[in-house]
Formats: sequence, structure tokens, C-alpha cells
Amino acid sequence: QVTLVESGGGLVQPGGSLRRSCAVSGRTFSDNAMAWFRQAPGKEREVGAAISWRGLRTTYAESVKVRFTISRDNAKNMVYLQMNNLKPEDTAVYSCAFHYGGDWAGVRFIRAWGQGTQVTVSA
Repeated sequence: QVTLVESGGGLVQPGGSLRRSCAVSGRTFSDNAMAWFRQAPGKEREVGAAISWRGLRTTYAESVKVRFTISRDNAKNMVYLQMNNLKPEDTAVYSCAFHYGGDWAGVRFIRAWGQGTQVTVSA
């Protein structure tokens, strides 16, 4: 069983930055890809960013490319999402996710979720 505990998030003004963190325990973190999802009000959940097991490959949704950066520290069992130049349309509940397998292969390989945290971008 794997447990994910998130931190960070909250309220930020447009153009501001936030850093999300996710601590993972219970499985071999360093062998598996990780991802950050988000779900805006009235919309389906989407994958915002994903990172391979050693951090050598990353994938981003078009809407967050350049502005968001996913990273991981396998020594600490942590994955991060740095969000810059935030826009009101980035307002959503953000969740980290544990992916079975070393390279991102899609949502069907997600095996565990963090608790989700609201990020609100508003003046």
C-alpha cells in the first residue's frame, strides 16, 4: 500500500507562484513514475504533469507548459510541482498520483492518490 501526503497550495494572485509537495511512503517510490492532476470546477480531472522514475522524462499538459515544472527527489521520496505565472484558469484541486511503472503510460496505471488541495488564483 502506498500513501501520499500533499502540502502547499492555497490562494495566490494572478502572476504569482506556488510550490506543491507530495511525500510518498509504502512502496518503492524511485521505481515508479509520478504525476500531478488537477480538477477545475465543472470540468473533468486532467493530468497536468508527469515525471519518469529517475526524473529524466517529463510530460506536461499544453495549458501548463513552460509555466509549471514537475520534479522529484528519490532520496527523500518527494515529488514537487512548481507553478509560476499562475492564471485564474489554473484554479483547481490539485492531487499527486502514484503511477505503476517507471515511465508515464496513462491514467489507467495510477494506483494511489494524494488527498488533493485547493489552489485558487484570484486578485
